Amino acid sequence: MLSKNEIKLIKSLKNKKQRHLNKMFVVEGRKSVSEFINSSFDLHKLFSININDFNMIDVNQISKSELGKISFLTNPDDHLAIFKMPDEKPLNENYLLVCLESINDPGNLGTIIRTCEWFGIKDIVCSLDSVDCYNPKVVQSAMGSLSRINITYLDLSKFLKSKSLKKFGTFIAGESVYENKISVAKGIVVFGNEANGISDDLRVLLDVKLTIPRFNHDSYPESLNLSNSVGIVLSEFSRKFNEKKSL
Repeated sequence: MLSKNEIKLIKSLKNKKQRHLNKMFVVEGRKSVSEFINSSFDLHKLFSININDFNMIDVNQISKSELGKISFLTNPDDHLAIFKMPDEKPLNENYLLVCLESINDPGNLGTIIRTCEWFGIKDIVCSLDSVDCYNPKVVQSAMGSLSRINITYLDLSKFLKSKSLKKFGTFIAGESVYENKISVAKGIVVFGNEANGISDDLRVLLDVKLTIPRFNHDSYPESLNLSNSVGIVLSEFSRKFNEKKSL
């Protein structure tokens, strides 16, 4: 049975300020909860309408109506867990780093996190004004990948200036990502805001400006969805690097 304090805490975690004050966030659904339990994240509490789904002693049995009171989903998915936010980890610069500037859409960030994991990215660096990676919509759309990728929030301008790694940026106009011959195991790939792209402040810090060429000669659509762009660019980086290794 849920206590009033538990309900109050869980509801407060929908708010970024409260998440970071409490150093906790919510994960929902059996698959995502299981992946976080099996990761390095520390579980604070697990609530379930079917405790047999988890072979754990400390599962709190609740009713479907109680789950409805605390879930952030339109259609609650049987299980809700509170996890502790991890301590900040150092970046692994031996792999390709993805930097995201001023990302606003939680669904975009969640999908990007999942896409990055598919292509072997270990670290994502977000600008300080990007959406919080522990936002419930980000957690939901990342589908467990957040439990395995290190997300760091930094001043991107200072970060890029401090690094000697090769820096790539994605733009509407630039060198085709398909024709670019550079094959790298490590470096930094920057993606900009959904509406405005990479800012002028960051543009001048980049070594290579890339674009995904349009094969449709019409003027629409004006651009690709950001998460789709990330997938295409990382796919090309992965393909070229693997081709070089096989030579």
